[in-house]
Amino acid sequence: MFGRILYPTDFSDVSLHALRNCIPKLLPLGVRELHLIHVVDITVAEFEAFELEDIYREKLEELARELETKGVKVNPIVRIGIPSIEIAEVAEENDIDLVVIPSMGENIWRTMFVGSTASNLARATKRPVLLLKYLKSDDKFELSVDCAEIFKRPLVSLDFSKCSIKIIKIVKEFEELVDEGILLHSIDYGKVEELEHNIDVAKKNLEKSAKGIKAPFELEVLVGSASQAIIGTSLAKGATLIVIGKKGRSFIKDLLLGSTAERVIRDSKIPVLLVPCE
Repeated sequence: MFGRILYPTDFSDVSLHALRNCIPKLLPLGVRELHLIHVVDITVAEFEAFELEDIYREKLEELARELETKGVKVNPIVRIGIPSIEIAEVAEENDIDLVVIPSMGENIWRTMFVGSTASNLARATKRPVLLLKYLKSDDKFELSVDCAEIFKRPLVSLDFSKCSIKIIKIVKEFEELVDEGILLHSIDYGKVEELEHNIDVAKKNLEKSAKGIKAPFELEVLVGSASQAIIGTSLAKGATLIVIGKKGRSFIKDLLLGSTAERVIRDSKIPVLLVPCE
């Protein structure tokens, strides 16, 4: 399981809601250390940053004391800088197993122009990132999946590249929590006359992948857009989590061309576990 979790907070309503209502449900699943971080954004605070550092450290330590009653070691960290970069650095320094961050709305990945910490962090870090997809309804924050059940029915997207090996390795970290998952591959390549052959090959590759996981997984091979197949299947099969790899590409290519991971994060209604494949 993920023994060391990093939770960045900006003290916004949704961030505090997730910290108090979701994170405590993840802690009993094998978490030994919880690292809380707040980054004073130097591009916004400028000369006030160092004055704010002490204020936020006190607030973070108060939250840490609140969470330590759950029986887990809590390490509060305050940094000054650019949030996504500082969070990624702290994740490396503390050998973090999983970064958990809440996000609001469906278009968080496209808000990079206004400084979305969630999307920029997912690009910057080499650690797995669990994005909790929140919606606000009647002044209440809603998560489509109970945090205690996030890992019960994961939909795992594989493309049979080297990235898939890393994805399976991450899935094995929480396989004991899985009731039954879905291994999915979407065929959006090849000629029409090759389709039947490609489907057969994909099925065999999924079977091989499933053998590496102790938990039971059903296999799905679909034809068409990968992002649409992932989103559609997650809804049809009642998935509680989407696990997908994020391959390293240039910032401009991601921005102009998009990627399967980008579209899934943008459109998914359920949490997404993003696995860096660099």
